[in-house]
Amino acid sequence: MIDENTILQILAEQQEEIKSYKPQKWVARKEESLFEFDTTMAQVVIGVRRSGKSTLCHKVLLERGVKYGYVNFDDDRLADMKTEDLNTVLSCVYQLYGTDDPYLVLDEIQDVDGWYLFVNRLLRTSLHIFVTGSNAKLLSGELATHLTGRYNEIRLYPFSFSEYCLYHQIDIQSITTKADAERKRAFMDYIHDGGFPEMQGLRNKRAYVQSLIEAILRKDIKKRFNIRNVESLRNLAQHLINNACQEVNYDELSELLGIADKTVKKYVDYLSQAFMVQLLTRHSFKSKERIRNQKAYIVDTGLQGNRDHALMPENIGWRLENIVFIELLRRCAHDFLDVYYHKPAPRAKEIDFVVCDQNKAVELIQVAYEIDSQKAYDRETSSLVKASDALSCSRLTLIAFSQTRDVEIDGKTIHIISALEWLTIRS
Repeated sequence: MIDENTILQILAEQQEEIKSYKPQKWVARKEESLFEFDTTMAQVVIGVRRSGKSTLCHKVLLERGVKYGYVNFDDDRLADMKTEDLNTVLSCVYQLYGTDDPYLVLDEIQDVDGWYLFVNRLLRTSLHIFVTGSNAKLLSGELATHLTGRYNEIRLYPFSFSEYCLYHQIDIQSITTKADAERKRAFMDYIHDGGFPEMQGLRNKRAYVQSLIEAILRKDIKKRFNIRNVESLRNLAQHLINNACQEVNYDELSELLGIADKTVKKYVDYLSQAFMVQLLTRHSFKSKERIRNQKAYIVDTGLQGNRDHALMPENIGWRLENIVFIELLRRCAHDFLDVYYHKPAPRAKEIDFVVCDQNKAVELIQVAYEIDSQKAYDRETSSLVKASDALSCSRLTLIAFSQTRDVEIDGKTIHIISALEWLTIRS
């Protein structure tokens, strides 16, 4: 057990840090609208490490003007915390914040055994609980089992391009030549550096990304799942980062890494649970095909180039597709839609993204960096037309790097839109 005075001192230091926060200077995030204050449900914010989960909670609470207590469990001094320490934590919160504060933020609590029982008990006392975590198991396992129907899920990703522009004070509305040039420059920076909030403005981005990857591997995976072969896990993570937007072939990865295919599957699942990797399933009414044919994306393109020994080509097309996918995850979460990819046969041309409302395809999206050549244009548009017939979907979108226009092919309208415009159109 951790001594009460030690816990009290740690929480007092965390309290002092909160007093210096200035939410008016923080970037507004779309996920702020997803919080439900007039409910007894726990507000659960999950996402990759350092995506801004804690800041999001502080922002919505401070701007609302409510009093709240705060505990950050991602503190090395609390690393050995046990279930029996949680009551002591609560006592310390009451000592520091008083017993009248109706809100309590529990930051990165998922590694404390029995935390969900603690949260469940607090909810029964009419406290409004905010929980953050950097592991999807928070929802798929513990919460789903122990807090059935009593939590509101909010998934947070690093900055979208619109949020990136807001942070860097880039005008996304003006139609002047100067503003357009600034947006294009910002977009190329975003493609390369990504949207992790803390990384903005850092000169040594490589050191930041390296430390972030190691923190995810060691804190969110190795420690949680008791991984002994960390080097193989690291090699797999690096391989998936280097080969984003590709189908995951477990047999090939097993041979490449020299580990059993079942171990590879577990490691990929762990990377997904830690949100470093985002898996996209194939559009199919057969569950085996959906599970068997998954594509792996990374949570932020900033992880690709800002690493030691990142021996990979500067593939803007892959990065663009990755950015579109993560943006789709943001938007579909708001609209309660699902995203898949479409590939009717092993050698067939695939459609990058199929947006579905339940079992009905409502939009087909193709991403192409370059469609200036007739060959590239024909390839991308014909794939959309063919998939439109197969999936009975008339809303067809082709996201290109720099073009916007509507074209009609075989009686079907394809909306061609520049990536920059598409990424900011709902801002």
